[in-house]
Amino acid sequence: MFNYQLQATDGAARVGQITTPHGTAQTPLFMPVATQGTVKGLTFDEVRSLGAETVLSNAYHLYLRPGVARVREAGGLHRFMGWHGPTLTDSGGYQAFSMGSLRRVSDDGIAFRSHIDGSAHFFTPQSATVNQHGIGADIIMCFDQCVFSAGEPAAVRDAMERTHRWAPLCYETHAASPNAGRQALFGIVQGGTFPDLRAQSAEFITSIPFDGYAIGGLAVGETKDEMHRITEQVCRTLPAGKPRYLMGVGSPEDLVNSVALGVDMFDCVLPTRVARNGALFTPAGRVNIANRRYAAQDAPLDDACDCYACRNYTAAYLRHLFKAGEMLGPRLASLHNLRFVLRLMADMQDAIAAGRFAQYRAQFLAAYRPTDEQRRQTQKHRWVAGRGAV
Repeated sequence: MFNYQLQATDGAARVGQITTPHGTAQTPLFMPVATQGTVKGLTFDEVRSLGAETVLSNAYHLYLRPGVARVREAGGLHRFMGWHGPTLTDSGGYQAFSMGSLRRVSDDGIAFRSHIDGSAHFFTPQSATVNQHGIGADIIMCFDQCVFSAGEPAAVRDAMERTHRWAPLCYETHAASPNAGRQALFGIVQGGTFPDLRAQSAEFITSIPFDGYAIGGLAVGETKDEMHRITEQVCRTLPAGKPRYLMGVGSPEDLVNSVALGVDMFDCVLPTRVARNGALFTPAGRVNIANRRYAAQDAPLDDACDCYACRNYTAAYLRHLFKAGEMLGPRLASLHNLRFVLRLMADMQDAIAAGRFAQYRAQFLAAYRPTDEQRRQTQKHRWVAGRGAV
């Protein structure tokens, strides 16, 4: 019941369609992050109206609260949170990693203490897979060990090898479950920024017939050039007939560059997280709505944007909302940033299908200019998000 169909290519960039029991989604796609069953501050009617076809939730957070049994008893993730399109859950491996001193890793799994109440828990490859079966997402992820991508080679190798030991256990657990007919399982390639380790990991993970393949362990400390180099290397070795998912990446320039390398799927808290702090995406780059220059701009922030905020409010009003501490400000900014990213994905789909993606990419990157500080914020956001600050 899960299927991926590659429909067009332009260089390494790809257009395709994912089919799941809860509907279809066109790729390349961006998944708004509903970590705890909600895209923070927005309704799912709003998220759908922005162009989202798939959303991501996290098994670690849902396991802790409200609990896997409660989600299952409510009819599964889709019914519980009121989203009726495709869904994906991360296994919780990254979140357990980001707990720092609250977790302990062994060959058997990850022991950790809840960031909510300090209670002790233990995830194994088998239990992480079963948890996701109970939650009921259309796409679930293997349990892996994530480390800093540019860390010590020995530590990165150990984590990669542990991920390789866990991947068959996830696959076997999934294949033996009745959920295998309704849920797709993706394997995850690790190996940090070391080309030899990434080559080993891609060879091993693709030897297992997962429904799709993810590139993990990036956007966790490496430079943008390193991220792009490793993404390109791994994409060249992944099967053409299955979807490719770059985990935790979502700044506009990274989305465009990664699609050019052959990535199909993305998720990230960045668009909504920076929006709540007054940082909004525009074709010329990210701007701070609190800046004085917007105090008297009695026109939309972006005349070309069709989001609810730009169609109905001025930049001056948005600035006023943030200055006054009104909750409407972060909501409108979140709507704007998600619409910007989702429209970007749709535009890339059109450009690839028309054979003009290289021109589109060049024009976008020539106009979109993130500052050095914004690049630093983008690099650190995923670590913060993993600790629950979504």
